[in-house]
Amino acid sequence: MTSDDPACTAYPHLPSAARGGPFSHAVSRVARLHRIAAGRQLRAAGLYPGQELLMMYLWDAGATRQSELIKLLGLDPSTVTKMLQRLEQAGYVRRAPDPGDRRASLVEPTDDGCVLHERVRDAWTELEEQTLAGLDEGERAELARLLGKVEANLCRSAGDEAGCGE
Repeated sequence: MTSDDPACTAYPHLPSAARGGPFSHAVSRVARLHRIAAGRQLRAAGLYPGQELLMMYLWDAGATRQSELIKLLGLDPSTVTKMLQRLEQAGYVRRAPDPGDRRASLVEPTDDGCVLHERVRDAWTELEEQTLAGLDEGERAELARLLGKVEANLCRSAGDEAGCGE
């Protein structure tokens, strides 16, 4: 065997291009799996991943300009527009012209959208338990603390486009 042989690496389970970033590779895998698990939970509530984040903001803030939602979610405007179209078709949100600026749209949850609040809270509670199963309270707190530091690092390097100051 040579030193280039995959069996001779410190991280044999990593693709060769990811060997310089085993943590980044792990975060990528965890994020993908978390999104899959979230999707399962949210489908039961009638939503797709990402839609619940938009709804969470509306539940807490009330009527919000569509442009503000785009900024807060850090997504492409066409993605948010499509998300809002689907939520509107499902009867969970309504859009109307902003009385202060008729060129802008205000988005707000409907009564049916507000009913989702409890379902989403339950889905996220279940997702949290599934994600952190086997970790005690101290480990959970430490993981949250460390991920907060990682998030701060990434926010510093991402700049305004990530919406970290929100």
